[in-house]
Amino acid sequence: MANEAEPTTTRGWTTTQVYTMAAVCLVIGLALGYLFRGSKSVAVQPSQVPQMASGAAPADAQHQMPSLDDMKHMADKKAEPLLARLKMDPRNSVLLNQIATIYKSTHQFKEAAEYYQKAVDVDPKNVAARTDLASCIYYQGDADGAIKQLQQALSYDPKDANALFNLGMIRLQGKHDPNGAVTAWQQLLKVNPKLPDEKKTAVEKLIAQTQNRKTSQ
Repeated sequence: MANEAEPTTTRGWTTTQVYTMAAVCLVIGLALGYLFRGSKSVAVQPSQVPQMASGAAPADAQHQMPSLDDMKHMADKKAEPLLARLKMDPRNSVLLNQIATIYKSTHQFKEAAEYYQKAVDVDPKNVAARTDLASCIYYQGDADGAIKQLQQALSYDPKDANALFNLGMIRLQGKHDPNGAVTAWQQLLKVNPKLPDEKKTAVEKLIAQTQNRKTSQ
């Protein structure tokens, strides 16, 4: 609230999705990374995960959303050939990021964090990997640990939009610090003047919503 291996799959967001995120991310806990893609890599794609029919109750098991155990099984299968390659090249940061991203995309945050940690151990200045590591740490309930990783990432690249965005989300959601969140997002806009309009507008909405919520309390 991404590194992971270089050029394979890019996870982009449409304008509609960006505005939807901006409207709801103040009330959901897992909003990290919805606005800014922190990295690029092979991940379990939406088409590989059974989806519930839109606007209707599931008719049978085929339409049920997969359980975490199901998703863990999918991640293990997806990661299997990469893990085999990793045994022969255990310090390959690209492979480590690919594996981590597979587990992150299926909400296996503990496993993902382990591989992201190995990736940044190999390449400490990999800002995208460290930002993804922070997300996984936060999803496991450690806001302070996540903030520490994001601050480390920003020490290497103070302009990184994903790290600044996630820092704001974690300060807001995890630390109940709206002032800190607004500061991070304002810094994001300041150091990224060429941000695409839809993303700039979404961040501005987050800032306004956060400030409005502060004044109404």
